[in-house]
Amino acid sequence: MPIPPLEFRQTLGHWPSGVTVVTMRQGDTTHGITVSAFSSLSLEPPLVGIAIARKARSHGFLQRVERFGVSVLREDQRGLSEHFAGRPSELEGSPFEEYEGLPVLRGAVAHLACDIVQSVDVGDHTLYVGRIEAASVSDEAPLVYHRGGYHRLS
Repeated sequence: MPIPPLEFRQTLGHWPSGVTVVTMRQGDTTHGITVSAFSSLSLEPPLVGIAIARKARSHGFLQRVERFGVSVLREDQRGLSEHFAGRPSELEGSPFEEYEGLPVLRGAVAHLACDIVQSVDVGDHTLYVGRIEAASVSDEAPLVYHRGGYHRLS
């Protein structure tokens, strides 16, 4: 018998992770979602996976697009993480910039441009597999999420 959802969430909360925002564009609409379920999947070909709850608004967007961007947030970008996690706040100007024809978040530690190559329904989420077509990185420190809170690397 599987463990209860709250116990599962609390247990995996002990695993620190970086904070990513996945972005996509459909027509004139740009959309982003904070994604903690992000992982490297393969080196050859270069693949990443993102898991999006099927009840999330972004799930519908991802069903209709062929590409997505990933921004790995910088240690001082907590406000953007919260904004795209469903706690919207007033942002000064647009947080987006163009990268390889995709919207990404300005000033992030890393950017990925991905083509969706597969999607698989798993539990209450869909796992989207993205083939990395372009990547950029800076030397800035990343934002870290651990045990329900944001942290900085020391």
